Amino acid sequence: MQSSEIYLESLITATPQEGRELAIKLARKSIGAIQTDPEIRKKLRADYAEDTAQLIASAKVIAIEFQTIAMANNYWKP
Repeated sequence: MQSSEIYLESLITATPQEGRELAIKLARKSIGAIQTDPEIRKKLRADYAEDTAQLIASAKVIAIEFQTIAMANNYWKP
């Protein structure tokens, strides 16, 4: 992946909401890195938009990204 765009300077966020938004961004960036052709991504979107299993799988990816961010931010501290 060759990109000059720096979109991830830190996993530290001010709030859990910002952490969740970052998790979504990371998931989207990962898909963009895997499938680099935007036209193909657009075409495939219709396939998963109505597929419950694929939507759940996408939510799991975001949850894993958020778990990483939450650990970095110590969201679970007492």
